[in-house]
Amino acid sequence: MDLAQINSISERIKQQVGKVIIGQDDALDLIIVCLISEGHILLEGVPGTAKTLLAKTIAATLQLDFGRVQFTPDLMPGDVLGTNLFNFQTNEFVLTKGPIFTQFLLADEINRTPPKTQAALLQAMNERAVTIESVTHDLGTGFMVVATQNPIEQQGTYPLPEAQLDRFLFKHILSYPSAAQEKSIVLKHGHKTGMAEATDFSVEPVGDLATLDEIRNYVQKIQLSEENVDYIVNIVRSTREHPSLQFGASPRSATMLARAARGYAALQGRDYVIPDDIKFLAVPTLRHRVILAPGADIEGLDTDQIILQIVDQTAAPR
Repeated sequence: MDLAQINSISERIKQQVGKVIIGQDDALDLIIVCLISEGHILLEGVPGTAKTLLAKTIAATLQLDFGRVQFTPDLMPGDVLGTNLFNFQTNEFVLTKGPIFTQFLLADEINRTPPKTQAALLQAMNERAVTIESVTHDLGTGFMVVATQNPIEQQGTYPLPEAQLDRFLFKHILSYPSAAQEKSIVLKHGHKTGMAEATDFSVEPVGDLATLDEIRNYVQKIQLSEENVDYIVNIVRSTREHPSLQFGASPRSATMLARAARGYAALQGRDYVIPDDIKFLAVPTLRHRVILAPGADIEGLDTDQIILQIVDQTAAPR
């Protein structure tokens, strides 16, 4: 595996996804970075912005097993993880696996379930394993969570705990398509009576888990200079000192930003990270890891503005 092959696979994924999804290029780029950086992503957007279809189509391009959990207020941790049930024929307990036993998991409307059930994902996202009744089960290297939430509906929702948010490499906010893109969406999907599927558009696989593992092994070797490490650390530490932020980003944020920068550099055809990679990824990596001070909200500031301000004020290596 080399940079030319990685770039070719990335472009072919985008080409296949483009058969189904119109627009959302930034979301697609970030999900691909997540895949090759072994991270997870939280997609926030209003209904109808193709969050679910995007996830299913990307999974199809890499032949990853796709699973979906529709989070609801009455969902219990066992409904996600699974449980041991007694088999009267064999007189022993048998594990009935939950939907988390997959490779590409869509946690749909994750903020609709209580924190107790949200916490069922913590070990899986951090260790790619789950423990059920003292027995740990490996989920494999292909395991990835794409979670979605609706920002405009607050009734019957539960804010994600900070520990849960910190497990996500990125939080991306999907925007509405442009007028031209929306017209293309209607022309492509407006004649269908049901939900569109990747198979409806002859999406072809461009790789598999073995391909993904090869890319990940290469990405780990991408050069990250000490000056760029200092740049990442300075940005993260500045979030803890900014007067408009009550709580700054955790040390995990710095390591995740470094990992993501390597992945993004590889997609750009480089075997080294440059400051622009870090600048591009700073907002989606940090926006969900900081908490606004009470006065900042009153002043109309948001976390994105503050992170961009910190990035602009932090000296980048030459």
